[in-house]
Amino acid sequence: MLQSLLTEIQALGLLDWIITATALVYVVLAARENAWCWAWGAVSCALWGYVSFTQYDLWLDALLQVYYVGMSVYGLYHWVYKSADQAQLPVIRWPLKRHLILFAVGIPLSLLFGYLFAAYTPAAATYLDAFTTVFAVLTTYLVARKVLENWYYWIVIDVALCYLYASRGALLFALLMVVYVGIAVWGLGRWRAAAAGASRGGRVDP
Repeated sequence: MLQSLLTEIQALGLLDWIITATALVYVVLAARENAWCWAWGAVSCALWGYVSFTQYDLWLDALLQVYYVGMSVYGLYHWVYKSADQAQLPVIRWPLKRHLILFAVGIPLSLLFGYLFAAYTPAAATYLDAFTTVFAVLTTYLVARKVLENWYYWIVIDVALCYLYASRGALLFALLMVVYVGIAVWGLGRWRAAAAGASRGGRVDP
């Protein structure tokens, strides 16, 4: 596996390095609550979507990157405009009922898209691809709204994506997901501290 990873690194082109670098900048800035994370994310996701579709045959993941570009615009607007009258947009928490609704929407959609793409397309790993896609779509909205619990979702999603990319031979992207897990844990700690400092544990969105 190490030899395969080294071979893949040696075969990387400029586009691959740009994707990797901009993706890391995005997630680090997001963990630091820096609104410019969305600009870096838009660049990374546009390029990542192209690679997912043309090289790895992950159709749903490619569609997910298109959604990310749109959410990058929304996130940048929300973080900057909504925090215009304060230092920065505050971190909030969702009550359990909202997370249950998210699961009630996300799990059936994952099964539905997994079945449809398995039955009608040559796409690979459709059910796992559908799970990571659907929940990444939902979780990105949580990031844009600065919902603290988004980091828990990303930890699970990134672990699943690590396996998915490794199974398709994209070892560098799989390694990147491992780094993402670490950054997500770090981001969770930073956002929890920010929420606690703001209002004794963070404002809960009703």
